[in-house]
Amino acid sequence: MTEEHQTLALLLFSAFVAVTLGITTWVSRNRRGSAEEFYAGGRLFSPMENGFAIAGDYMSAASFLGVTGLIALFGYDGLLYVVGFLVAWLVVLFLVAELVRNCGRFTLADVVAARMRERPVRIAAGTSSVTVSVLYLVAQMVGAGSLVALLLGGTSDAARAWTVIGVGALMVIYVSLGGMRATTWIQIVKAVLLLGGTIALTVLVLMRFHGDLNRLLLTAAERSGHGAAFLAPGLKYGGDWTARFDFISLGLALVLGTAGLPHILSRFYTVPTARAARRSVVWAVGLIGGFYLMTIVLGFGAAAILGPDAVRGSNAAGNTAVPLLALDLGGGAGSTGGTVLFAIVAAVAFATILAVVAGITLASSASVAHDLYASLRRRGGKPRSEVTVARIAAVGVGAVAIALGLLARDLNVAFLVGLAFAVAASANLPVLLYSLFWRGFTTRGAVWAVYGGLVPAVLLVVLSPVVSGSPDSLFPGIDLQFFPLQNPGLVSIPLGFLAGWLGTVTSAEVPDEVKHAETEVRSLTGAGAA
Repeated sequence: MTEEHQTLALLLFSAFVAVTLGITTWVSRNRRGSAEEFYAGGRLFSPMENGFAIAGDYMSAASFLGVTGLIALFGYDGLLYVVGFLVAWLVVLFLVAELVRNCGRFTLADVVAARMRERPVRIAAGTSSVTVSVLYLVAQMVGAGSLVALLLGGTSDAARAWTVIGVGALMVIYVSLGGMRATTWIQIVKAVLLLGGTIALTVLVLMRFHGDLNRLLLTAAERSGHGAAFLAPGLKYGGDWTARFDFISLGLALVLGTAGLPHILSRFYTVPTARAARRSVVWAVGLIGGFYLMTIVLGFGAAAILGPDAVRGSNAAGNTAVPLLALDLGGGAGSTGGTVLFAIVAAVAFATILAVVAGITLASSASVAHDLYASLRRRGGKPRSEVTVARIAAVGVGAVAIALGLLARDLNVAFLVGLAFAVAASANLPVLLYSLFWRGFTTRGAVWAVYGGLVPAVLLVVLSPVVSGSPDSLFPGIDLQFFPLQNPGLVSIPLGFLAGWLGTVTSAEVPDEVKHAETEVRSLTGAGAA
């Protein structure tokens, strides 16, 4: 990249960081310091504001960078992520949004603990929420490293490392000082910027092909080197039965995982009523749906205009396809238009990463403070305030995410998010659905559902080709590979549901009919909701 690229993009980065830090500082001066203010922003956001914030939280580096790169490299098979991410919101809309808003206060564990013994349930759900959050954070860190390495003109390990550390430091500042209110406004600003940038790029791609989508697809297929196979299923997931099962596994994880993501569930607590929560989701679905339709155009546009070889040449996983596409659409390397458009897109992508990591860090620190700390602290000692513990937890979660982000820097960000979705669908979704809809569900069933999905999901990832046994794995020099699939969802999601059922039917505990009735009435009507 030329010095003009670097200077302009760094200026735009700095401008966004300055604006978001200004928002955080302003909010920190005007907050009341209560747990409700820190975790839920005082529940003062309108459905439209929360819908934009949900969209901003969900449209991550995986969407903007990773999915577009996968479509550019693998054509039709890359669309699986688009379909999975979008269809998942139907599950959220019809099964989760209103009920979670009515039953909980700040975290997933609140919903489950409403009718169970609190301590074991909070420890299990808190552990699972932190694990999912850290996995999701790693994907954002990898995206940040790829982006800034491209900006600085190379793939220097030092550049990536300092980028990941810088993003981690910023997210800790956002969460520690501003809480949910600052995080929400950062996500709203980011959603507007991302949608605006994506619309502009989509229009430019379509103008390049005179609005002819058929010509765009045919050109992409021709330049891909795979011909018609680029536009048909099977290029990435159709080689053998293992690849096909991986396809099914990933699809299940994407469709079912959203409803178990802690940072998405926590957004439903920032609105005053359950009706507002549902309207928030309607807003979010519209915004997210439009965005993903445009990423399809950008992915095939990158394949047609740049070619997969150029995309791989910059980043083997395809994470830099969108910035490179912007450079070409603006007039190419060295041109003023290319420099400006590249810098804007790089800054928007960086803004995307900062906003998402802030939301995830807040959700995970809330789980540590509200669930784990409250359950594990010694009785009789002087307790710290939850908000103080949450701020300390943000630092710890940030440190872990930075370390893992440095380790996984060569993996595709959308693929990494797929792993986080698989763990969320395996550990969080079963216990959430059983708690809301099964009258006979017990405390043992809840704990077994969480650990019965969480432990197999994490263990299968460790024993998969992702970690070892292949040239593209995290540790190519060793071979611990036992499980053939890259995504564990096909096995771990049914195990989570099975463990919850088995724990319940083998439990001597008599389900509390009164608490279930209270929970049912509250979830459906909102009576007594926080």
